[in-house]
Amino acid sequence: MNYLLCVVGFVVLLAIAGADGAGECGRNSPDMEAMKLIPCAEAASDENASVSRSCCLQIKKLGQNTKCLCAVMLSNTAKSSGANPVVAITIPKRCNLANRPVGYKCGSYTLP
Repeated sequence: MNYLLCVVGFVVLLAIAGADGAGECGRNSPDMEAMKLIPCAEAASDENASVSRSCCLQIKKLGQNTKCLCAVMLSNTAKSSGANPVVAITIPKRCNLANRPVGYKCGSYTLP
């Protein structure tokens, strides 16, 4: 719980500092969007963990903008939460999303 409060505090500080990152995720920064993926925390760090329904719903929403989804998965917030990018990029596949961006380059990673 303390960790979650630290992450939320970090994101709030980014917002206050003016890091609104109008880019891949529109008006929100990838770090702000990463907060929506809190239900995915375990699945993003452990490839054997089951992916919750709430995680899949959030991935589906973010997946409508593949650039944003990648930016979120590779964001500082995701990294500081313990997410492993190699594992995190498998979540859309593990959610069985029909329209997932197979083969899309996410930084140095390729979505399966």
